Amino acid sequence: MGQAPVVYGQSSRPPRGDYSRAQDDFTCAQNFAAYTEADHETYHRLYERQSALLPGLASQAFIDVLPRLGAKERIPRFDDINEHLWKATRWELVAVPGLIPERAFFSLLANRKFPVTDWIRKPEEFDYIVEPDIFHDLFGHVPLLFNPVLADYVQRYGQGGLKAEDLGAGEMLARLYWYTIEFGLIREAQGLRAYGAGILSSSGELKYSVQSPEPKRLPLELSRTMRTRYKIDTYQQTYFVIDNFEQLFQLTEPDFGPLYEQLRSLPEFAANSEPLVSAAP
Repeated sequence: MGQAPVVYGQSSRPPRGDYSRAQDDFTCAQNFAAYTEADHETYHRLYERQSALLPGLASQAFIDVLPRLGAKERIPRFDDINEHLWKATRWELVAVPGLIPERAFFSLLANRKFPVTDWIRKPEEFDYIVEPDIFHDLFGHVPLLFNPVLADYVQRYGQGGLKAEDLGAGEMLARLYWYTIEFGLIREAQGLRAYGAGILSSSGELKYSVQSPEPKRLPLELSRTMRTRYKIDTYQQTYFVIDNFEQLFQLTEPDFGPLYEQLRSLPEFAANSEPLVSAAP
């Protein structure tokens, strides 16, 4: 038992989380007893602030299911959420100590298990945190796992991720995840709304993504999305828009193998959607 910490990108500090608790699949028991009153208060304050910003900006589908997370005054127990989530879509939450390797991540999703970091940011990180914490994972990701169509899409993404790893196409598929599950926008009857977890859990990017004239907003199309790089340390410069969640599921029906081969010879786009001269490496 115990795994090496995982780092994505460059950082001046070591990754957070106690990886000595991790099993072979990088899951661990939620260490609920370790949460302090300050931790619960941080979660409550984050929940109150973010939920107040949702009307007119977040997908109505997300707003409708958010109460199913349960108590907002304290960090929820994953087992309590699982009791309802399993009945709704046959998904379950599993605790992880922090970021986990891509193959382990894909494998969990493929088996309808969603990894949730079990630690929460410090009060001084209230407005911004580099790594995903329990608030980002729970508030941003979990509500839409109660939606049957999106729940099936996330599983299909995990299955596709395992295949992409074998084909050396992990980066291309990662961009699809980034621009849908993390930073996706949807056009609803009342207008443009956010459904991506990275937007929904951010107080600043929620309004920016939906209302600001600065970023580009493009219809979601696999070839373009998979060739568009992204930013991890600023608001996105490009967002991709869907018309409904069924569109996501339909887009992932075909075998991506031939598409990966085709995209390798095509130029990529910068995060601001400007064309790059060279093709993908």
